[in-house]
Formats: sequence, structure tokens, C-alpha cells
Amino acid sequence: MYMLNLFLQATQDGAEVLAEGESVEKTLSIIELISSGGLAGKLIIGILFILLVVAIYIYFERLLAIKAASKVDANFMNQIKDHVSHGKIDAAQVLCAQVNSPVSRLIAKGITRIGKPLEDINTAIENAGRLEVYGLEKNVSMLATISSVAPMIGFLGTVIGMILSIFEVANSGGTIEIKVLAGGLYTAMTTTVGGLIVGIVAYMAYNHLVVRTDKVVYQMEANSVEFLDHLNEPG
Repeated sequence: MYMLNLFLQATQDGAEVLAEGESVEKTLSIIELISSGGLAGKLIIGILFILLVVAIYIYFERLLAIKAASKVDANFMNQIKDHVSHGKIDAAQVLCAQVNSPVSRLIAKGITRIGKPLEDINTAIENAGRLEVYGLEKNVSMLATISSVAPMIGFLGTVIGMILSIFEVANSGGTIEIKVLAGGLYTAMTTTVGGLIVGIVAYMAYNHLVVRTDKVVYQMEANSVEFLDHLNEPG
């Protein structure tokens, strides 16, 4: 009985020692990092969040618009050429109005110039094409701006955080507290990470929209050339 009690006491003492010596893993959430950043850190994170929302909105709004613009009936140009060949100019214009896409608007502009020199028709289509491309690229340049500005804003927060950390150390009376210094560094790095994330998202969104827009532009050029070639055929 005595040995059993001694064993239980030793086990209990060992558990207490382990409990005292056990290191507690410290976790730090993003919310805690932001809230501990002071007014300057919160303001910069807020600006980055607004830029992220704007970038996401522009991306999806333009993506849907470009996707709608790229939808062209494969039989559209055949119908247009058939109407033009038979002199049904009004029917061709009605068809373009019904389709109502960048390609159909370019062809409609060319149809209105039928009877004039081919060079004039080509110029009219090119001018209309510039307007269509401008409409497709609306606000896309803002994504490029955000992708460049966001990392710089994050770096600005880093500099501010470092300045605040140095200020705290300078006013500590010669005693450097690692907790104070580490807290400032955490806050400083948070703005940098936030700026990089927003910049990367905006940059990827911008490149994707540029690629999708180029496909629509090539589509418009191909159909315009096909229309002009049809007009240039001997009647």
C-alpha cells in the first residue's frame, strides 16, 4: 500500500513538472494583427480591402461583358453575305440589330456604307472597331493601377510600423522589450502581405481580361475582313 501511494505521488509530481515545463503554442489571428496595428495600420488595411473589393467587382463585371460580346452565331456572316448578295440591305441591317454584338455593330456600320469606295467602308469599320474595343476595355486599366499601387500602400504600412516600433524602443528608457518590438514587426509585415495579396489578385485579373479582350478583337477583325472580302468579290 505504501509503495502504491509513493508511486501515485511520484506520478502526480512528474505530471505537475511536465505541466509547468510544457510550452504553450501561441497563435495569432489576422484579426488580432489588424486590431493591434493602431490607427495607421487599420487605415491602410481598410484601404487595401476597398481596393480588393473594387478589383473583384471590375473583374467579374468586365468578364461577363466580354463573355457576352464574344457570343456570335456561326451562321451570322453567312446570312449577312446572303442578304448583301441579293441586295437585301434592310434585312441585313435588321439582322445586325437583332444580334447586337460588337461584330454585328461593325458589320452594320459597313452595311450603311455600301455603295461607297471600299476604302471608305474599311475606314468606317476601323473607327467603329476602336469604339468597340474602348468599350470592352472600360475600367480594365484600373486593375493594372491597383496591381501596382496596392504593394506600395502595403510597404507604406510596413515603414509606418517600423517607425512606431523604433519609437517605442527609443522611449523604453534603454530597456528593449522583445514583445513590444515583435508586435510592431508583426503589424508592419501584415500590411505588406495585404498589399501583395491585393496586387497579385488584381494583376492576375487584369491579364486574364486582356487575353479575353484580345480574343474578341481578333474575332471582330476576322469577321470584318470576311465582310470586306465579300464586297470585293466580282459581282
